[in-house]
Amino acid sequence: MDCSVDEGGYLKQGDRDSTMSSFRSGQQVTRRRPARENIRKLFRIFSTKDRVLITIDADPDSMASAMALKRLLWRKVRSVTIAHFNEIRRFDNLSMVRLLEIPLKKLLSVRNQDFTKTVLVDGQPYHHEAFSSLKYDVVIDHHPKIMPVKAPFVDIRPEYGATATIMTEYLRSARIRPSSRLATALIYAIRVDTRNFETEAVDQDFKAFRFLFQLANLNLLRKIEVSEMGVDQLHYFQKALETKRVVGEKIFSYLGQVDSPDILVLVADFFMKCHDLSWVIVSGVCQKTLVVVLRNDGSKKHAGTLAAKAFGRFGSAGGRRARARAEISLLNFEAKQRKEDDAHLGHFVIRQVEKSVRS
Repeated sequence: MDCSVDEGGYLKQGDRDSTMSSFRSGQQVTRRRPARENIRKLFRIFSTKDRVLITIDADPDSMASAMALKRLLWRKVRSVTIAHFNEIRRFDNLSMVRLLEIPLKKLLSVRNQDFTKTVLVDGQPYHHEAFSSLKYDVVIDHHPKIMPVKAPFVDIRPEYGATATIMTEYLRSARIRPSSRLATALIYAIRVDTRNFETEAVDQDFKAFRFLFQLANLNLLRKIEVSEMGVDQLHYFQKALETKRVVGEKIFSYLGQVDSPDILVLVADFFMKCHDLSWVIVSGVCQKTLVVVLRNDGSKKHAGTLAAKAFGRFGSAGGRRARARAEISLLNFEAKQRKEDDAHLGHFVIRQVEKSVRS
């Protein structure tokens, strides 16, 4: 049974924002199945004997979406396990896990053979090698589809601001009222991935937010939102200021070794507060991988396109209009350049971006 859907957008009658988004991106606009049909087809994938593994790259959207899917499958399957491959280091994510009591396991600690169905939410198999080695029965995501995704059920809606919005629609279609914890997780995920609706949000994101707002615990939501960093991370901001290089309306900063790529995101968002910058490119090395985070003001620019153009041939790269990311294994560099050298890697990032902007 193939329940895959095209990238054209989940279009209800009169959803002009999604339609125009699809036209602008050059995609053919196709009308998706009604939400109730989608949820019925999703449920048909599973049986009461299934032991389900949900894999995620843990962040607010993926964790909230996994929680929602676990709730959808309650009493429909034998068990559901949520497993993440990455280290959770950002303080807001740690607070989200602790305050909302999200049950997580490390992907390396579970055995694939213990599960009969495998699901990926807020990601696609080619996004990371931890995912590409698995065979998925269900893939649900909101990121642009660059490569084909094969699974019995695929729901990818790149015009949506968050996967949490898709999962909220599933809950409503199944007539499930989310608990306060689940509503808080979903609403936080939508706010994070749409940057508080500043960019990349469509009408469905607003509808989901309005539905969840009346159910969420706003006190917990505030506690999660203010937990961004610890004192021991402040030195990264000092390093960012020391290594910054301004080229026109672009600022580059290379941080060297970082504990987590999330540090690069915090620094990039900090630099975007400067009113005279249109582009922010922050990079660093984490686990023998050069990570480049790109941000822009969203005005006639596309960060995902620039990331793919500048770094796609070296590793994985892509993203959305205002936010993008590239990851390049240090093994992809020549042997003499594999040293995690500030000068070399920092200059490499600048050179690739400037070359791509000019071409």
